[in-house]
Amino acid sequence: MKSTTAPIYQQHEENKTWINSLQFYKEDLVIFEKRLEEIAGKNSNKEVLAFVEHFQNQFIIQRNNIDEIAHTVNENEQALIKEINANPVAVDHRKVENHATEKDLVLSFEKNFNDLRSEYNRFSAKWM
Repeated sequence: MKSTTAPIYQQHEENKTWINSLQFYKEDLVIFEKRLEEIAGKNSNKEVLAFVEHFQNQFIIQRNNIDEIAHTVNENEQALIKEINANPVAVDHRKVENHATEKDLVLSFEKNFNDLRSEYNRFSAKWM
């Protein structure tokens, strides 16, 4: 049976890791968008432009997902801080409700983002 609690320090470290990862993905989107502009500038083919629009839309969606997930993770972090401030004794040994929802959000996002990255890399390799 899976534990429904986890140490505060572990959740804090996971939150920091997730926020850093989300920032990295956001930076990836900037790079992807610049490359997409180059592709659009070099190709006026309707098929290419349809894919350009598809990826532009996907990048907007993923940026929104990043912002929403980061907000959720930050809310979890604030709840941890509130818990620590309310009862600072033995923080290193205390456990709180596991943040499984946040973990599921991040893992699902990473899978979807990596799928999009693969699709985009195939497209850009073909049309660069």
